[in-house]
Amino acid sequence: MLRPLLCLCALIALTSAQWSYQQTFTESSVLDISSCPITYYGQQYEQLYVNITSGNVTACFNGFFSPETGGDCVVERSLGAESFYFAIYSYHYYYGYDYCYFYIRFNNVMFEFLQSSGQMYRPGTVISSDPETCFSLTCHETAFLNISSCGPLERCQGNNICVSASTCTVTGPTVIDVHSQINSIQDRCAYSLFSTPSLPDFLVLGNFRDRRRKDVSFLDSVTLRVDGHDIHLEQGGRVQLDDSTLTLSSSPQLVHGVQLSQDQTGVTAKLSLSNLKISVFFDGYTAQILLEGPAGSSVEGLCGNSSRSLSDLRLSEYSSTSCEMQYSETADSTINCTSVTERCNLLKEAPFSSCNTDIDPEPYITACTDTLCKYPAVDGLNCQFLKAYARACRLQGNHTLDGWTSKTGCSSEAFCQDRTCSDHEFCGEKTVSGDTRCFCRAIFSSKYQEINSLGDPTVCMQDSASVTLVGCLLEDKHINYSALQLNYPTCRGQVDELTHMVTFGFNSSNSCGTVVTTNNSQVIYKNTIMTQNSMITRHNQVYIDFSCVQTQPDIKTATFRIRDSSVIQHITSGVWDYTLTMKAFTDAGRTQAVESSTEVQLNQKIWVELKSDGLDGDLVVMVTDSCWATDQPSPDSTPRYDLIINGCANPADQTVQVKENGLGTSNYFSFNMFEFTGGSGEVFLHCKLHLCPKQNNCVPTCPAGARRRRYARSKYEGEAFISMAWTH
Repeated sequence: MLRPLLCLCALIALTSAQWSYQQTFTESSVLDISSCPITYYGQQYEQLYVNITSGNVTACFNGFFSPETGGDCVVERSLGAESFYFAIYSYHYYYGYDYCYFYIRFNNVMFEFLQSSGQMYRPGTVISSDPETCFSLTCHETAFLNISSCGPLERCQGNNICVSASTCTVTGPTVIDVHSQINSIQDRCAYSLFSTPSLPDFLVLGNFRDRRRKDVSFLDSVTLRVDGHDIHLEQGGRVQLDDSTLTLSSSPQLVHGVQLSQDQTGVTAKLSLSNLKISVFFDGYTAQILLEGPAGSSVEGLCGNSSRSLSDLRLSEYSSTSCEMQYSETADSTINCTSVTERCNLLKEAPFSSCNTDIDPEPYITACTDTLCKYPAVDGLNCQFLKAYARACRLQGNHTLDGWTSKTGCSSEAFCQDRTCSDHEFCGEKTVSGDTRCFCRAIFSSKYQEINSLGDPTVCMQDSASVTLVGCLLEDKHINYSALQLNYPTCRGQVDELTHMVTFGFNSSNSCGTVVTTNNSQVIYKNTIMTQNSMITRHNQVYIDFSCVQTQPDIKTATFRIRDSSVIQHITSGVWDYTLTMKAFTDAGRTQAVESSTEVQLNQKIWVELKSDGLDGDLVVMVTDSCWATDQPSPDSTPRYDLIINGCANPADQTVQVKENGLGTSNYFSFNMFEFTGGSGEVFLHCKLHLCPKQNNCVPTCPAGARRRRYARSKYEGEAFISMAWTH
């Protein structure tokens, strides 16, 4: 005969769902319930005394049942029982509710004890119900506990309504999707992390970059694509809307429908619709995306455990052309993988263990060990995975994990907060005490390290020269750029606040002590980046020479006929270039140029100006070495008539006068017009010029009379030719 069943109920905290113990007994027995102790009317018991006497079954907590003494017992009489079955069961419910219960079954009757406050319930009774947590506990008609709650990927919205609650974590090179599956990014491209069909114009993408090693990539920034606009969440708490930098605070700021806020832990972006909420958090190293919506809301991208390949989810428009290139480096022998594994396994110990049934720690442990076994535990990486797990617990399981920071030696604040690095840098630990600075990314710095350089090659322009050094490479060498100078102490480096590159240079207005020398056909401009002079120093001395070379090749003859007014020759000398012009005039002031309509008469005085454009007049001067005339275009043809010889007027022609030769970057001479006897009627004028460092005495020494002296050719080297022609 069936008798009314009773449930004795209470709550405890367990961490797993399993059968702890089960056995069939045929005689009175003492049962160990220490794994599920019960509190009965204020007294906790860890043993249960079960009697089978004349078919009657009693269950007592403080000794076997005696009709004379009674006791704390549950009694069922005249049941005809000959044996009973005993089992202990523990059960975990999401959002922090944990239960265990044991029961005794005999014939068709069962005593069921739920660890509780010592209350007795009849089957069908609702033991506990909380609409705010969507939880209810019922003593079921069939004598089993019935627990109603939200599922593992859901959370209670209130009023007993469960909604989808999915969390995706992206930290280091690892993506832990909403199903706790992991994916590792090996390159430095941008990928689609999160999207949902409910919001077709919303996309979250992650950009991965290298840091200290070329073969390990890390999440570097997060971009929210909203209605055609890009909201970039970057290191150091910097947030940009397209190309504009935003200033945020703890008070939400609405930007294109997204609420943006920032505190000491990082930046949060929230997007809310009537039945859908999306939260994106980024602290510069870890991104966590939470989706709350109707049950069954789908997630696409790497966070959704998509069946699409990585190449399908790669976003080329946000990636560099070389982002897929793979690199290899030798293993870091200083890494102790055993110690790393022990550190990562802290996620299975208290206080993290209280969250283990809500958030599986294994993907986080795998991400932690895979990364730290090949990359040094610096730049906050020793805490990064622990911090990511703690925040995932708080987001989805409402676990605060009290004391986790003190146990691990970590901080809940964002690493490298408010420090902005350039695109080729990342923020890292400068010292073990926690000081930070911007470091060069490994791939960027490798091209300089391969040639043992601290910067780029010298840039030589028409009237200036500069060299740019890489700020993070200087810091690697413990070089303070502000302590560097050129030959003149007042010439210091200028730092670009955006790129942190340091540029030194000189120009025609300020030579900064540039030394000009010659070498065969070259003029060399040289300066030095050096450490400031002082009596003592505690740092390495710096001497970096840089120079520009000016070389003048031969110039092709350009024919000038009466219809042209001048000859212009563009000369490229090494990495510097300049323009050389030969122009004829009919007046001493050189204001009346010979045009196509100008008639030049025999024996008429003509002034010819040789002028350069693009030379630095403070450093170099131009010297006309020789000028001569031929009746053929070739300067080597005969007959040849000399007008200027060795920088001086031909003493045989009293009409020739040379002015300002060797004083600047232009000079001129004059002569009376002539023609070759019996020739073609054409006169071709050719001139050969040289450059000379201004620091030398470059003015040719010419005699006052017919007698002349040769000047020292060693003062200047390198030559150019220019020609013009007259015709009848």
